[in-house]
Amino acid sequence: MPDNDLLPLLRERLLGMYSPLLADTTASLLFTAGGMANWTVDIDDGRASARRGGPARPTTTVRATVPVLTEVVAGARSGVQAFLDGALTVRGNLALALQLDGLFPGEAADDSRTQTRTVRAGGLETFYLESGPVDGPPVVLVHGLGATNASMLPLIPALSKDYRVLAPDLPGHGGTEATNSPHAARFLGDWLLAFLRETCDRPAVLVGNSLGGRTCLEAALNSPYEVRGLVLLCPAVAFRRLRQLVPFVRLVPDEIAALPVRVPRRMAMRGLRGLFADPDRMPQAWLEAAIDEFVRVVTIRPNRLAIFSALRNIYLDEPFGESGFWDRLPSLTPPALFIWGADDALVPAGFARFVDEALPAGKSVVLPDCGHVPQFEHPERTAELTRDFLATLD
Repeated sequence: MPDNDLLPLLRERLLGMYSPLLADTTASLLFTAGGMANWTVDIDDGRASARRGGPARPTTTVRATVPVLTEVVAGARSGVQAFLDGALTVRGNLALALQLDGLFPGEAADDSRTQTRTVRAGGLETFYLESGPVDGPPVVLVHGLGATNASMLPLIPALSKDYRVLAPDLPGHGGTEATNSPHAARFLGDWLLAFLRETCDRPAVLVGNSLGGRTCLEAALNSPYEVRGLVLLCPAVAFRRLRQLVPFVRLVPDEIAALPVRVPRRMAMRGLRGLFADPDRMPQAWLEAAIDEFVRVVTIRPNRLAIFSALRNIYLDEPFGESGFWDRLPSLTPPALFIWGADDALVPAGFARFVDEALPAGKSVVLPDCGHVPQFEHPERTAELTRDFLATLD
């Protein structure tokens, strides 16, 4: 590449490219190595073109050294892995960067590449990431409330060597269509089962974090023959106490979230840092990318309604009775591994005791010095526990 100019390579890689995923998208993606080393990929209704220089207001900014950018664009290195390794940062629309990364495959077939796809599941256009051998046992990763499938990225490279890994966005999160339906556990569980039926030709292992964990549990309780096993990362189980506000919360309509709202970035960052036992352990670039995604998603009215509805229904989830979570949990039949954070302020690790009582055949692991997002705070340990559990199923 003459004079460290990325433009010829970009144009070569984008030549004739058309992506139906970007068919309704108009955006600009800035590749920068700092200084005057800037290149822009303009996307207009599914087609992409490249030029030198940077746009005034890029939709997404990808920053790395020229050698790293060259490797990613050439397909010699996964952009996802470069991001996780700290060699590349992303600001703005992270989903757009993931979509473009999926369009830069290597010269040879590489199952470890993360591709972006869509499928209609439960009547909703569902955006998901896919990696790993297409004939591998399916493992489906489901993220938590207010996040996107990017929050499951650390597990994808660790699992995609041997498994077909799929990571959808929940309804109203990221790139998945929003709906006016109440986002209770039953609705989300049914949507997940519809996704499995559209994408998997055999029972799948479900890995869910927070609300994603509750969604996985609901799917497994309602249709156990479609679920091979469960890994629950700090799942949002039903409140057993502190239910004094239930009558009031029932009166609050989901539509209240339709009101225009501006989320101060500083407040969002404070909330995000509170999810970790030691937020300073997280690379600042990861935190900034997560806040960019949250702010982008929550400013869209239908998404905001969906997220608020899901939040309400987490609190309203019935703990006991015929439809109560804790009275239904003993009927769970797929093997299950629960991973809790000892310092989780949202879902205390004390819930492990009640899970152990309900599921004597299940397994609970409490990670010390860990908050609510173990796949980011302790990615190696979380991946190790997940792979060991998958091996028992194999």
